[in-house]
Amino acid sequence: MEFILEPIMELVKCLGRSSCTYLDYHLNFDEAVSNLRREWGALNSRKDDINLQVQTDVLPLGKEVKHEVQSWLDHVQEINNEVQAIQGKIQKVKWYSRGRVGRLVCKKIEVVKNIQEQGSFPNGLVVDKPPRGIIMPTVNVVGEDSVKGTIWGYLIGNEVGMIGVCGIGGVGKTTIMKNINNELVRQIKFDKVIWVTVSYPIDVIKLQENIARAFAVELPKGEDKERRAAELMSLMGRARHLLILDDVWEVFSLIEVGIPEPTIQNGSKIVITSRSIEVCQKMGCEIVKLKPLSFHESLNLFLDKVGRHILQVPNLEEILKLIVEECGGLPLAIVVIAESMKGEDDVHVWKNALTELREGVKSVTGSDQKIFKRLRFSYDRLNNFEIQSCFLYCSLFPEDYPFLRENLIEGWIYEGLIDGLASREATYDKGHTFLNMLVKNCLLEKTVDWGGDVFKMHDVLRDMAIKSIGPELGYMVKVGMKLIDVPNEHGWGNDLKKVSLMKNDISKIPLGLCPKCPTLSTLILSNNPNLSEIPESFFEGMPELKVLDLSETGIEALPNSISNLEKLTSLRLQSCARLRYLPSLAKLRALKKLDLGGSKIEVVPQGMEKLISLEYLNLSACYNLKEIPMGMLSNLSNLQYLSFYGKLKIKGDEVVRLSKLKTFYGVFDDIQGYNYFVKSQDFQILTDYFIKVGERLEYLLTTQWKAVVSINYCDLGEECMVLPDNLQNLEMVRCRNMRSGLNKAALLEKATELSICLFQSCEDMECVVDLDSSSYPVLDKLEDLFLIGLPKLSVLVRVEGVATPPHAFQNLEQIHVNGCKQMEEIIASSDSDASSDKFTFPKLRILHLWDLPQLKSICSDKGVMVCDSIEEITIFRCWELKRIPVQLPLLDNGQPSHLREIKIDEESKEWWESVEWDHKNLLQPFLKNIGFIERVREQFLMSDHDLEYGIVPGSDAPICADYGEAVEERGINDDAHGVNFKIASNGERQQEKECGREVKPISMICTF
Repeated sequence: MEFILEPIMELVKCLGRSSCTYLDYHLNFDEAVSNLRREWGALNSRKDDINLQVQTDVLPLGKEVKHEVQSWLDHVQEINNEVQAIQGKIQKVKWYSRGRVGRLVCKKIEVVKNIQEQGSFPNGLVVDKPPRGIIMPTVNVVGEDSVKGTIWGYLIGNEVGMIGVCGIGGVGKTTIMKNINNELVRQIKFDKVIWVTVSYPIDVIKLQENIARAFAVELPKGEDKERRAAELMSLMGRARHLLILDDVWEVFSLIEVGIPEPTIQNGSKIVITSRSIEVCQKMGCEIVKLKPLSFHESLNLFLDKVGRHILQVPNLEEILKLIVEECGGLPLAIVVIAESMKGEDDVHVWKNALTELREGVKSVTGSDQKIFKRLRFSYDRLNNFEIQSCFLYCSLFPEDYPFLRENLIEGWIYEGLIDGLASREATYDKGHTFLNMLVKNCLLEKTVDWGGDVFKMHDVLRDMAIKSIGPELGYMVKVGMKLIDVPNEHGWGNDLKKVSLMKNDISKIPLGLCPKCPTLSTLILSNNPNLSEIPESFFEGMPELKVLDLSETGIEALPNSISNLEKLTSLRLQSCARLRYLPSLAKLRALKKLDLGGSKIEVVPQGMEKLISLEYLNLSACYNLKEIPMGMLSNLSNLQYLSFYGKLKIKGDEVVRLSKLKTFYGVFDDIQGYNYFVKSQDFQILTDYFIKVGERLEYLLTTQWKAVVSINYCDLGEECMVLPDNLQNLEMVRCRNMRSGLNKAALLEKATELSICLFQSCEDMECVVDLDSSSYPVLDKLEDLFLIGLPKLSVLVRVEGVATPPHAFQNLEQIHVNGCKQMEEIIASSDSDASSDKFTFPKLRILHLWDLPQLKSICSDKGVMVCDSIEEITIFRCWELKRIPVQLPLLDNGQPSHLREIKIDEESKEWWESVEWDHKNLLQPFLKNIGFIERVREQFLMSDHDLEYGIVPGSDAPICADYGEAVEERGINDDAHGVNFKIASNGERQQEKECGREVKPISMICTF
């Protein structure tokens, strides 16, 4: 029966086709199979040639395969799998099925030919690899050629895996390794060169994070050290690496951190720099000891720094040589002393310098004395007590502590180290001058990090400050020493002026402890998280206390004796997450800084309205604080910094009265209060602001804090927003009665600094902006545009009555449009003459279009978007989009010059085949299909925040930090029931907490 039915079924299938075409496939079957095998063989020969060229000629030269080449190789592998499946059908084909299989073979021949044509790469197969490491700022190494050669030999050879570079402080261990680091970053010996400063005490978690960051990977937060160590071990095991651990003070286990031990097999190396030979020996290092420079080397280094013209000064050369001898061959001392003498040509000054150097430091013994007496000379030569005090202030903080310029100067001011001048600006100017002087004399090091200047104190200079100068001036510094108790009463001397016990494990202060410190002005107990209580007597013997820092401690209340510290100028209680009570502050009339950010206080402290000297008030993230008493702020007429970013809201007229305000972070009840404040004369003097209006959200997608306005849950009605002239970041979330986003703002033409703009869940919004000649300036500096969940948005930009479309997007770098169900066009023009014009986006790098079911066109039918810098295009679920008018710049070989990838979701494969795009065949190698899990991750890449937890509907537990993994583990996918992947709102968070499940609120909804 089967023998009869199968031919009949085949005949039925043929009736719907062209008979002659089917017969062609049938009759030419053998020829087609032969052609397929021939073309397939040619394709794989080409693939083998490319693989051989990559493996034997290019990869050892520090290159990597181009994205387009790798995409082509991956595509060939996919074709191979498909042809192999056809081969199986060919082997089993029956006579009457030859036509159907022959048709499949002929189609695959065309595909194979097309892929083979794309396998030509005239501009090469590879590009330079990303940097192996970071080039470190350093100076040229003077001398030590033999030591450097020894270290280099160990690094290149196979016999030694761990090297310990040892020597006294200031001898040049770090400098020589920085130079070696920089040379190896440029070479190909190691896949990765990683530099980590360790210091004392070792912080395993921080060490793990710093190493992972070198691989551009973030380790999971909240995991135990063992899990993190296992992940780090796996990560480091994939690359031949050099790990440089600078300034190691104690022995630790590589395995516990997650660092693989170097072997001949893995080819990796570890270098440790330390002052202790014993530490390096116990960690299994081959020891390389650095010795001081010879006199000749020392003299050359000194002359390089002070200027060789100094030798022309009569009678100075011999004195200069004696000073160089006093430097003891220590590069750090030579550099510091030479810089302090630069510009001096008076022989008498040089003679006096020699005398001071020879007197040295008498209070310090042992090897430290060798360098401290030289460095002390440069400190003394500052010859300015204020600048010297500012230098010593830096020693109150941990090793390698990064000081931001503004924060450091502010600390000096509140410590009273800089005499107050006529204005705050003049005082800050003086602080900048002092800071520059310390850098010029090499007493502080300047680097660029975190988007600004960062300053650090060299660990040897810090030791000198603590051990040789601090005791003379009444400094007690016991930072990061793992103390569990504060010093007893005998440990607090009567002459103490500054005490720092920060970053320890102090859990309690004994009852009745009352240190007699009549001259103590600064007490720092911050970063002792287990310190929960301070006895009433503790502050009674500190009548001159000016600065008290209890930040990041576990205290729940302050003793009433705080109320009597009438000289107090700075009270820091930031991130005291258990603090609920403060006694009266009425007597603290000298208080200038009060930082309660992140505390649990429920009411403002009694007597705060009497703090007439207060300049800095931080009440941010005080979520239990419900209100500020009416009229209280207006009494604080000297406020220059005010932050109450939390649940607190105030009226606009309350802030308007603060005529000296320079920095403001806060929340207003309504648009009217916000407008009243922004239009006031006092607003114009603000330099930084982050203003929210309406309901507060936990997280938003943009985090620029310089000049930000965020409008949330507001019914705008007939009200217009007033945008500040210097606004940089505008966010509008869940606002109603706003058909045109930017056109709802008054004085729009003046907001010419706007660079980031976000609109989310504004249900009435139909377009972002209606363009006419008066509103172009608002787009001039726009860089990032986020449009999320706007159900009525039909067009991004509407050009009304303009013959030529505006070229107003000269700085736009990112466009993100997500979940706007009614959007039909990105740029719409009502003028028929504009239909063939070009819309120019010269800096656009990223175009993301997600879940836009009605999107039919990006611009007019004949228009194009000229995108000379485009790198990434993502299009998910835009199935009505028939044409992509994005014009890409092409290289001489016809390949896109900047494009890295085009992402579509797996469901859009058929759409991609039908969509029109110029040079589409050239773009195939850049195409990347994204599955559901990757799309979840992709969604949150838009956010600059570290989103940690959320709720999956139907799940009885919050998901973990890796959203994709969590969804995958629960078996949820987009084929199931159109799942909503949702982040908890505040209300849902409360519900979860009541059920005993902690969930971090993120107030953002993503639908897939």
